[in-house]
Parts: sequence; C-alpha cells; structure tokens
Amino acid sequence: MQNGPVIQLEEVHKVYHMGEVEIPALQGVSLSVQPGEMIAIMGASGSGKSTLMNLLGCLDHPTAGRYLLEGRDVASLSSVERAHIRNRKIGFVFQQFNLLARTSALENVELPTLYAALPAEERHQRAQAVLRLVGLEERAHHQPSQLSGGQQQRVAIARALINNPSILLADEPTGNLDSRTSVEIMNLLERLNHERKLLVVLVTHEPNIAAYARRILFMRDGLILHDYPVRDRHQALEAVHQIMTEAAEVEVAEARE
Repeated sequence: MQNGPVIQLEEVHKVYHMGEVEIPALQGVSLSVQPGEMIAIMGASGSGKSTLMNLLGCLDHPTAGRYLLEGRDVASLSSVERAHIRNRKIGFVFQQFNLLARTSALENVELPTLYAALPAEERHQRAQAVLRLVGLEERAHHQPSQLSGGQQQRVAIARALINNPSILLADEPTGNLDSRTSVEIMNLLERLNHERKLLVVLVTHEPNIAAYARRILFMRDGLILHDYPVRDRHQALEAVHQIMTEAAEVEVAEARE
C-alpha cells in the first residue's frame, strides 16, 4: 500500500488559450488524496471538473502548480512515462462506453494489454478474470450490441481494471444508464473500492450517485469550494443537498447583482 497521498495537487492552475483570449479552467486547486479513498466531484458545467479529471489522468498538464502522483512530479515525466502511467496505474471509465462494436466483450477487455506485449493466453486469462469480477464471465463472447447498457459499462469497467491499476477515474459512469442499472454499477464500484482498496474518483451531477462516495468535492469557477468527508450514504446525501442549496443561493444572488 502506498505510503502518503497517492495524488497531491499544489496550487494547480490550468489556462486554455483561444486565440488571444485566455480561459482559466482551474484557479489554484490544492488536493490531497489517500490510497483507497472513494471521492465524488460535483459542480456545474464549466466548473473545472473535466479539466481536473484530465489532469489526474495524465491526459493534460497544469499551466502552473504541481501534480505529484505517488510522489513523482508528473511535469518531470516524459510522454512515454506518462503513457505508461495511463496504461498501468490508472483505469478510465466514461459516460460513453467506448467499446469496439464488432469485437467481443473479451477482446474489448484485452485491449489495454496489447501495449504490454503479453502472450495471448495470459491476455485471455486476465480478461476472463476481470469479466468474472464484474459478473460478466458468461457474456465474454457477446458483442456490445448483444449487451444491455449496464453490461456494456461493466465491460468498460473490466477493461479499466485489466492492468490492475491503483486508481480508477470515472467520468459520469452512470450518465447513460437508468436508475436501477446505475445502482448496480455504483454497487460494483463501491465493492471494488472496499474489497480491492481501489482509489475511485468519479465525476457526477447526480446526488444519489455522489452519495456512494466517502468524500465529496464541489467545484465552482475552477476552484474546490467544498471538501466534505462523510461517514455513510445518508450523511453524504445531506452534504450534497446542503452544497447544492448553497450553490443555488449564490447563483440567485449573482443574478440579482
């Protein structure tokens, strides 16, 4: 188990340039995340959630400030080293399942292992193991069109887990799912967090989904305004509703100015 924080952000800024116009997406974000946490990031569109997730996933880099991943400054890493981290240490799950349409569930799950040049038999064994973990072993040879939305997301989660990452980043993982299936997926993520001590960071706009986390961050205008640790789902829901009520009051006050 990692000693100290897995993720450490120190006064991180991110500015995008649109011609001569500068658009600040993050404005001095500091964050420390310990191994095995389960964190939900909330906030309105444009609050900086997606930018933060891209930075955490080594898909982008800060304009200023430092991002330490397992104690290493990501800015000091080469593009090859960052690609290695993305493939081995971080699993990604998105709202869109991003599965290859004419490829079986097993083959979709195997894809990240191709970069590791593993023997075919080992790839198959790993893929079968993670499909078993997400409850889809019997659907290994089905194509995405033969699977429900929830089953497709389970395949995507299995694909994210195949290289045994220490971090799972989930961006609106239930956004395309109905309420019942969303609960199934969140129960799975909660189980992975609890049993495998997998660090889970998820972006969501849904209070019921955020309530699965044990720490809730609320972003606005590129800043983390609230950072609430919670004991259980009931307290999490109370925290989310309090955050959203305060955010709505701020929006009303700003509209009157």
